[in-house]
Amino acid sequence: MLFQIIILSLFLFSLGLYGLLTRRSSVGLFIAVELMLNSGIINFIAFNRYLAPTQVDGQVMGIFAMALAAAEVLVGMAILVMLFRLRKNVDVVGMNTLKH
Repeated sequence: MLFQIIILSLFLFSLGLYGLLTRRSSVGLFIAVELMLNSGIINFIAFNRYLAPTQVDGQVMGIFAMALAAAEVLVGMAILVMLFRLRKNVDVVGMNTLKH
């Protein structure tokens, strides 16, 4: 069962990495990063379940990582809203400099 969960996590991480490398939309990049982060959370919980089933360390780390991901999305979306106000575009290919 642990092997199947690790394969699922590897698939999610690979899908997120592919999305991160191929997407041009900033929202698509956020989704790809979230997939990669969720695969890490799955690993925390799976390894905790099979290495120390009586402890809740993996679940606590998973909840902490979810809270961190929510904060990351809030900061990233605030940056995107500000860039949209300045440039009227959120395409990440054209945003290779920080000049106005």
